[in-house]
Amino acid sequence: MVVLFIIIGIVIGAGAGVWVTTTILRNKLLSKSQQVLKDAEEKGEVIKKDKILQAKEQYLQMKSEHDKRVNEQNNKMRDAENKLKQRENTLNQKVEELQKKSNELKGVSDNLNNQIEALKKRQAEVEKVYKESVTKLEHIAGMSAEEAKQQLVDAMTEEARAEASTTIMDIVEEAKITAGEQAKKIVIQSIQRTATETAVENTVSVFNLENEEVKGRIIGREGRNIRTLESLTGVEIIIDDSPDAIIISGFDPVRREIARLSLHKLVTDGRIHPARIEEVVAKTRRQIEQEINEVGKRTCIDLGILNMNHELMRMVGRMKYRSSYGQNLLQHSREVANLAATMASELGLNPKLAKRAGLLHDIGKVPETDPELPHAIFGMKLAEKYKEHPDICNAIGSHHDEMEMTNLISPIIQVADAISGARPGARREVVEAYINRLKKLEDMAMTYPGVVKTYAIQAGRELRVIVGAEKVTDIEANKLSYDLSRQIQNEMTYPGQIKVTVIRETRAINYAK
Repeated sequence: MVVLFIIIGIVIGAGAGVWVTTTILRNKLLSKSQQVLKDAEEKGEVIKKDKILQAKEQYLQMKSEHDKRVNEQNNKMRDAENKLKQRENTLNQKVEELQKKSNELKGVSDNLNNQIEALKKRQAEVEKVYKESVTKLEHIAGMSAEEAKQQLVDAMTEEARAEASTTIMDIVEEAKITAGEQAKKIVIQSIQRTATETAVENTVSVFNLENEEVKGRIIGREGRNIRTLESLTGVEIIIDDSPDAIIISGFDPVRREIARLSLHKLVTDGRIHPARIEEVVAKTRRQIEQEINEVGKRTCIDLGILNMNHELMRMVGRMKYRSSYGQNLLQHSREVANLAATMASELGLNPKLAKRAGLLHDIGKVPETDPELPHAIFGMKLAEKYKEHPDICNAIGSHHDEMEMTNLISPIIQVADAISGARPGARREVVEAYINRLKKLEDMAMTYPGVVKTYAIQAGRELRVIVGAEKVTDIEANKLSYDLSRQIQNEMTYPGQIKVTVIRETRAINYAK
C-alpha cells in the first residue's frame, strides 16, 4: 500500500514538473517572437525609406531625360520650318523667272504666227500661178494632165512587161536545163548517204539441238507435244533426217519467233508436256510484245524522233516482224526516213518532219485487225488519231497517190519510198504473193462463227481451224470444214490442193481444294 502511494506521488510530481517546464518554455518563446517581430518592423521601415528615396531619384532622372528629348524635338521642328521657308522663297523666285520666260515666248509665238500667215499667202499665189501654167500647157498640147500621165504610165508598164517576159523566159530555160541535173544530184547523194543491205526475208527458221535424244522428247508420246506446239503457235514444225536440227516453217515472222523461243525455253528447262508448252508459249507471247515495245522505242531514239505516241511507237516495233514484198518493213521504214531527211535537208525543208513522216509512212500495214481501207489511208487515219502533224498525215496518205499532196514533204516521202523499194535486191514479189495468199486463207476462215484461231501451215497446203467447243458442235465442225473448203475452191487460186482441218477440243477442268 505504501508502495502504491509512493508511485502515485511520483506520477503526480512528474506531471507537475512537466507542466511547470512547459509553462516556462512557452513564456520564453513568446518573448523571443515579440523581439523578432519588433526587429522585422524596424528593418521594414528602413527598407521602405530606401525604396522611396530610390524612386524619387529615378523619377527625377526620367523627367530630366524627357525634358531633354522634348527640347531636341523642338529644335528639329524649328530647323525644318526654316528649311521650308527657304524652299518657299526659292520656288517663288523660280515662278517669277518662268513668268518672264512665258511672256518672252508669247512674243515669239506672235511673230511665228505672222510669218505663217505670210507663207500661206505666198503658197496661194504659187498654186494660182501653177494652175495657170498647167492650163496653158493643156491648151498647147491638146490633152489634159491626167491623160498625159496615163499615157506615160501605160508606156512604162508595157516596157516593164516586155523586159519581165524576157527575163522570165531566160529563167525558165535555165531552170529546165539545171532542174533535172539538180534533182538527179540530190537523189544520188541521198542514196549514197543512206546505203543499206539487201533485204532477204525467209519463211523458215532453224532450231539447232544439242543431240538427237531431244527430238524424241519434243515429239512426245504419239506426237502430242508437236501437235500442241503447232496448234498454239500456228507454225509447222518439221522434224526430218537433218542432224541435230528442227525446221520451223511459217509465213508470219512473229509466230516463228514465238515457236523458236518457246522451243529454246522448253529444251533448256527439260520439262516438255502439253500443259508446260501452253504456259511457255503464253510467256513467250508476252515477252515478244515487250520486245516489240522496246524495238519501237529504240528505233525512235536511234532516228532522233521525240514525243511520239506510245501506241504509234508500238506499231513501229511491230514492223520488225512484218515484211513488204520480202523486204523487212522496219528496215524499209528506217531507210525511207533517212532518205527523206537527207532530201529535205538538201532542199532547205524540215529534215525532222521528213524523217518522222518517212518512219510512219507504212504504219497502216501493221494493224492488229485487218482494215478494209488501203494501208496509206489507214495509216493517215492512225496518225491523225494520235495527233501527228498535218503535213505528216498528208505524206502518209498520199505516198501512193491515193489522195492529193498538200505540202512539199509528201512528194519527198513518195520518192524515198520508191527509191527504197525499187533498188536491186530490195523486194521479192513472189514471197509477198505467197504471204498474201496464206493470210487470205486465215482471214477467210475467221469469218465463220465460232472460229477462235486459224493457222495456214505446210506452205499453204493445210489450213487448221480451231473452234470453241462451247460454240460449235461436232456436226457443225464437219459442216464448217466442208463449207470452208468449197469457198476456198471457188474464190482462190492455188497450186495442188489445200487440206482444211477443223479442231474442236473439249476439256474438263476441276480443282481439288
